Amino acid sequence: MTIAPAGTRGPRLWTPGDWNAFFGFGTNILVNMLVLTGLLRFVLKMPDSLVFGRILPALGLMMCLSTLYYAFLAYRLARQTGRADVCALPSGVSVPHMFIVTFVIMLPITLKTGDPIKGWQAGLVWVFFQSFILMIGGFIAPYIRRITPRAALLGTLAGVSVTFISMRPALEMYMTPIIGIPCFAIILVAWFGGVRYPKGIPAGLVAIAAGMLIAWGSSIVGLGYGGMSIEKLAGSFANFGFSVPLPAHNELFSGFEFLGIILVTAIPFGIYDLVEAMDNVESAEAAGDAFPTNEVLTADGVVSLIGCLMGNPFINAVYIGHPGWKAMGGRIGYSAATGVMIIVLSWFGIIALLLSLVPVVAISPILLYIGMLIGAQAFQETPRSHAPAVVLALVPHLAAWCKTLMDGALQAAGTNAHAVGFDKLGQVGVLYQGLEVLGGGAILTGLVFAAVGAFIIDRRFLAAAAFAGAGALLTFFGFMHGETVGIAVTPAVSAAYAIVAIFLFALSRTTIAMAHPAEVPHAAIAPAE
Repeated sequence: MTIAPAGTRGPRLWTPGDWNAFFGFGTNILVNMLVLTGLLRFVLKMPDSLVFGRILPALGLMMCLSTLYYAFLAYRLARQTGRADVCALPSGVSVPHMFIVTFVIMLPITLKTGDPIKGWQAGLVWVFFQSFILMIGGFIAPYIRRITPRAALLGTLAGVSVTFISMRPALEMYMTPIIGIPCFAIILVAWFGGVRYPKGIPAGLVAIAAGMLIAWGSSIVGLGYGGMSIEKLAGSFANFGFSVPLPAHNELFSGFEFLGIILVTAIPFGIYDLVEAMDNVESAEAAGDAFPTNEVLTADGVVSLIGCLMGNPFINAVYIGHPGWKAMGGRIGYSAATGVMIIVLSWFGIIALLLSLVPVVAISPILLYIGMLIGAQAFQETPRSHAPAVVLALVPHLAAWCKTLMDGALQAAGTNAHAVGFDKLGQVGVLYQGLEVLGGGAILTGLVFAAVGAFIIDRRFLAAAAFAGAGALLTFFGFMHGETVGIAVTPAVSAAYAIVAIFLFALSRTTIAMAHPAEVPHAAIAPAE
C-alpha cells in the first residue's frame, strides 16, 4: 500500500503509470468500438446515418459518464484512505452483451421485420429493462446467485457463445482465410499461449495491424482480399462531422411491441450482469481497492439508462482486469482520459475512418476468441461433475441457432417452413417443429435444463423439482419453448415439466437407497492450461 505524501492537497489526478494504463485500456476500448460498429453496419445492415449520427454518439456519452464516475470513485477512495495507489475500475460497453443483444435480439427482429430500425428499437427496450435490473439488483443478486448453480448461469451463456457469437466469425474467417486464420493465430498465441509482443503491444491491435497489412497489400497487387479500397477510404470521410446524442424516447417506446421476445433474455442476462459486476468488484477489493457494490451496480444501471434514452442499444459494465491495470501503474487519470478519447472518436465520426482502414475479417478472430472464452468458462469455473449439465444447457441454443439459419435460408428463397410443410422437411431429416419448440426462449430453457441437471447430479432432488416447477410455469406463459409471451403457449411441454417436478419432489421424500453417482464412471477431463 502506498500512502500519499504528507502536505499534499489531495490525490494526484495523473501519474506516469496512467500513460501505460491509458494506452492499454484505450486500445481495448477502441477494439471493442470497432467490433461494435462492424456489427451494426455489416451484420445488422444499419444505415450509416443511424450508426454514426445516433448510436455511436449515445454510446460515447454513456461510456464517458461511466469512466468519469469510476475515476471519481477512485479519487474519493484515495482521499478517504490517504493512499496514492488507488486504481479506478475499468468500464465500458459489456462485450458479451454486445454480441447477445446483436445476435439474439436485434438480428432476429431485423430479419423478421426486414427493417433494421425495428431491430434498433428492440435493442433500446432490452437495455431499458437491463438498466432497471441493474439498479435494483444489488438487493436480490446475492439470493439469485445463491440458489442457482453456476453451471446453469454460465452454461446458458456458453450456449449463446458457441452458437450466436462464435459461429458467424468462424465462418467469416474461412471465407477469407488468408487474413482470418493468421490473425486468429496471433490472438491465440498471446491470449492463450502467454506470448507477449514487443513493447507490450496488445494482441488485438497486432492482429488488426496484420489484417490491415495483408488486406491493403493484396489490394495493391490486385487480389482484393478483405475488400479494402481507396474509394471506400475516401467515402468514409463523408461521415466526418460533429454529432451529439439526441433523445430517442419515441424510438424506445416503439420497441415495446417486441416486449415478449425481449423479456425472455433481459431477465436472465440481467442476473448475469449482476453476478459479473459483483465478481469484478470483489476482484478489485482483493487487489486492495474496496468499492461499494451497490453504488457500482446503480452507476452501471443509470449510465446505461441515459445511453438508452439517447439511442444506445448496448449496456455498460465494469470490466474484469482491475488488478492488471493497477499493476501497470494505472490510478485515477487513465479512466477519465479514456472517457475523453471515447467522446472524440464517437462524436466526430472517426470510427468510420478506422473501419474503412481495417478489414472486418481481421476483427472476426477477436469475436471467436470471446466466444471460446465464455464457452470454456462454463466448464472451468464449475464443478467437474456438473459438466453434463453444462452440455445440457447448450442444447436449446443449438436448436435456436439452427432454426435461425433455416428461417434465413427459406426467407432468401421467398418462402417459409409453414409454406414448405413440416412433413416435407421431416422427410429430409429437418424436424422443424422440434427446433421451434426446443429453441424457443433458449436462454431460460438452457438455464432451467442445467439447473435441474446439476441438482440431480448432486442428488438435491427437491431443488431440482423447484426448478422443474419453475420451468413449467415459465413455459406456460411462453418465456420458455415459445416465440412470444402469452397464456398456455405450449401447454403440453408445460405439463411435461410439471410431471417431472412432481416426480422429483416425490423422489426427494423417499428413503429408498439409490446408486450413488460416484458408481458411474466419469470420462477423464484435462484441465485447461
